[in-house]
Amino acid sequence: MTFPDVRDDFPLLTRTVRNGKPLVYLDSGATAQKPRAVLDAEREFNERHNGAVARGAHLLAEEATGLFEAARAEVAAFVGARADEIVWTENATAALNLVAGAIGNASAGIGGEESAAFRIGPGDEICVTEAEHHANLVPWQQLAVRTGATLRWIPVDDDGRLDLDRLDTVVTERTRVLAFTHASNITGVISPVETLVARAKEVGALTVLDGCQSVPHLPVDVAALDVDFMAFSGHKMLGPTGIGALFGRKALLDALPPAVFGGGAVKTVTMETTSWQEAPMRHEPGTQPVAQAVGMAAAARYLSALGMDAVAAHERELAAILREGVADIPGVRLLGPAWDSGATDVIGLAAVAVDGVHPHDVGQVLDDRGIAARVGHHCGQPLHRRLGVTGSTRASGHVYTTQDDARAFVEALATVPSFFGVSA
Repeated sequence: MTFPDVRDDFPLLTRTVRNGKPLVYLDSGATAQKPRAVLDAEREFNERHNGAVARGAHLLAEEATGLFEAARAEVAAFVGARADEIVWTENATAALNLVAGAIGNASAGIGGEESAAFRIGPGDEICVTEAEHHANLVPWQQLAVRTGATLRWIPVDDDGRLDLDRLDTVVTERTRVLAFTHASNITGVISPVETLVARAKEVGALTVLDGCQSVPHLPVDVAALDVDFMAFSGHKMLGPTGIGALFGRKALLDALPPAVFGGGAVKTVTMETTSWQEAPMRHEPGTQPVAQAVGMAAAARYLSALGMDAVAAHERELAAILREGVADIPGVRLLGPAWDSGATDVIGLAAVAVDGVHPHDVGQVLDDRGIAARVGHHCGQPLHRRLGVTGSTRASGHVYTTQDDARAFVEALATVPSFFGVSA
């Protein structure tokens, strides 16, 4: 599966980089490039419709509000949700912090009896996995500190897959929240969502899904996944920075108290008390990123037009080239399952560790060849530590990534050990 005409939609991909080399962009797992449709949508809003949403009586406010809410409906439909189940946030990290912070506020008594079901404290447990991005670990870690609950985690095996043999002993009747990634940004492994959700339901725990690496690359339907909350970001799905979204079941969003307080989220305010709007407004205080929301909706339309099944098939081809290619390079270790092990449960990225060479040095060799890859711990220090390394070099693609791009990464990586005089 290829998208022969797609690269023409992405202006940035036409530029050259160091030494006049054409850009090979393989850092989409961190941030994706934007098609003209997204750039145009943002610009048109700012040039023609910019105004404060809600409550304005003038035409610009009316137009801005209509576009803002239409964007909410489009992004909701993209992930199989209702419009009133999508809360705008500044990014996925903010979305995950929103849930954790709101549960913390409920635990402190904010929200009264309406939010009592969310209260947690000593004796309760919050569960994550060893594969989490820091954004889906640190908020829960800190919530445990704040409330006196205990943080537990599901370990991973040597391939980075969850050790499901430990599931029933980690997720127990004490578990109140189970937060986990849909797809790892390091190993690329896709989590067994159905199994995890089923166990959470058995014990009455809320489920919080990090969809940052799945929503841009796979067909995602929150109704079919049956999770309670899911966070995802605009800039990883070809959209703008500064915008993300939280899916939450409407009844849960209505019962959760706000995590952040301010105008727009309130219904009635006196000098003594405040009551809150229904969701999603109660979770959207202050001025919202309206142009960015419009841009995120344009990204959802763009991906929908390509077809997410086709996107996933394209990226599986990239995953095969990357994983098979790096596995043949002496002195280079692929983090996560090898392609020839039947690893169909991975997305289109590959993170590697080169024996005796720091990831930043690997990245510089690639950069000299015009290849933009990610280096470091990718906000996943515990997972890297479990796999026995401090960091890695990651190649990650998207719809505009070609098979030649993937091969260029493999060919350049093969020169790294000899470049640094490291013997395999």
